[in-house]
Amino acid sequence: MLNSHDILETINMIDNENLDVRTITMGISLLDCIDPDANRACDKIYDKICRYAQNLVKTGEDISNEYGIPIINKRISVTPISMIAGANPGVDPVRFALALDRAAQTVGVNFIGGYSALVHKGFSPGDYALIESIPEALSRTNFVCSSVNIGSTKAGINMDAVAKMGKIVRKTAEMTADRDCIGAAKLVVFCNAPEDNPFMAGAFHGTGEPDCEINVGVSGPGVVRAALAKAGDCDITAIADIIKKTAFKVTRMGQLVAQEASRRLCVPFGIVDLSLAPTPAIGDSVAYILEEMGLECCGAHGTTAALALLNDAVKKGGVMASSHVGGLSGAFIPVTEDAGMIHAAECGALTLTKLEAMTAVCSVGLDMIAIPGDTPSEVISAIIADEAAIGMVNSKTTAVRVIPAIGKKVGDELSFGGLLGNGPVMEVNRYSPAKFIGRGGRIPAPMQSLKN
Repeated sequence: MLNSHDILETINMIDNENLDVRTITMGISLLDCIDPDANRACDKIYDKICRYAQNLVKTGEDISNEYGIPIINKRISVTPISMIAGANPGVDPVRFALALDRAAQTVGVNFIGGYSALVHKGFSPGDYALIESIPEALSRTNFVCSSVNIGSTKAGINMDAVAKMGKIVRKTAEMTADRDCIGAAKLVVFCNAPEDNPFMAGAFHGTGEPDCEINVGVSGPGVVRAALAKAGDCDITAIADIIKKTAFKVTRMGQLVAQEASRRLCVPFGIVDLSLAPTPAIGDSVAYILEEMGLECCGAHGTTAALALLNDAVKKGGVMASSHVGGLSGAFIPVTEDAGMIHAAECGALTLTKLEAMTAVCSVGLDMIAIPGDTPSEVISAIIADEAAIGMVNSKTTAVRVIPAIGKKVGDELSFGGLLGNGPVMEVNRYSPAKFIGRGGRIPAPMQSLKN
């Protein structure tokens, strides 16, 4: 039962500590939209999305107004479009991206994810065509997000796909260079991609999911930092306990919103993703949590250990607060979206190498990192391969969302505005991995894949 202290505490979290529900994401299956006629398939996609999601934005706003809980984004994820486009060989998949974009605009959501392909073990013709079309699709749409899964613990890493994606990331940045390379900020390369992720740009609606469902992603790094600040000088065990208790409260709010949205939209509740998702707002930063633990600056030696503690405590506290937890669930470290990470990168405390080490113990991976515009595609592929290897061996989701800042060099700034934020162009290792990437083939699955 809630008491007055709980209510006042939640109000303070919302008013002063940036507590919010980051997203309500409606997952929609498009498998029944497959049609040998591409025009009919696009019409079916548009009609189904508009039918299911016509009240999504209004419902989110109504819940926010009634409960006083900020709900920042309303989004849609759909079946990987490569599966739909595969029924139309020879047809440009960009047509499907345009249909998605038109539907997103009609229903008023912030983003729609699922211009995706799953190629961790190989390509189908539809997969290959979709991947080739990603740069044009993201340059011609405003709301569409894209993702490609190139590896898994069970399958290993598809190095042909890794080589291809380095070129695709670079071309996507080039085709949107006039808009600060925004296309690359809407493209994620995954290993072990989850089917129920509500966060963009990597969201898609997996084939094991129901026809339609509601997934919610919570936030709250500012709340965790404030709780640690109030605790003063306590030991590491006490810090972990404080984070667990705070994560429980944050996730409980997400569970309430998820269930209420599910009821009002008459759509099954899927999962709560209990990730700490930062923003460029001052105070709403995962880096500041790590610094509150005792680091002079995020990126200092000890950062990986502090992040491991944070990620584990968030999961332990949050999982007790929701009936169904899924998605990514942990602590995000997107550089341009986190005020503390931006500062740490600007002052030189946080490097790409340190970020890679941090991804071994947190949610997802190298996220929203601007790199020099002249970075070769094989270097981008090698960054993807390194990150995929961490995910494959550790049986966790990892991802790469890097933005080659076309025309910019180390120390320059890339700015997107809004939640995507801004940040410095970070240095990359210039030694060439071209021969390794050019070999192709598949890195075999690790021993831990043999669990059956």
